[in-house]
Amino acid sequence: MREENIKTVARLLLGAGLITAGIGHLTFARKAFQAQVPDWVPLKKDDTVVYSGLVEIALGTALVLAPKKHEQTIGKIAAGLFVGVFPGNVSQFTHKRSAFGLNTNKKRLMRLFFQPVLVYWALKSTNN
Repeated sequence: MREENIKTVARLLLGAGLITAGIGHLTFARKAFQAQVPDWVPLKKDDTVVYSGLVEIALGTALVLAPKKHEQTIGKIAAGLFVGVFPGNVSQFTHKRSAFGLNTNKKRLMRLFFQPVLVYWALKSTNN
């Protein structure tokens, strides 16, 4: 498979993943996502989850549908989102909050190492 095709598949998968996660924020995983909201966020946990879900749906849709000339910018925005939500993953780890099957310190710690992978994925799959 050509590199361009691999990038396209990776971008589409990331977009679909963001859309699915965003829908989860609004529906079936709403409570679980609240476990990741740090206590210092000045909004209600549920409001934070809803707003971030809407952002994920919009960003995922943009990754899937945006014209080629905008892909790199959208990839940078997606990478920024993954950096921006990282404190939530740290909060889940430090406060020992179980959600999404992350019910041990080891699992919550391992989750922290996945965030840089998402940043890389967003940047690499949209780099022209």
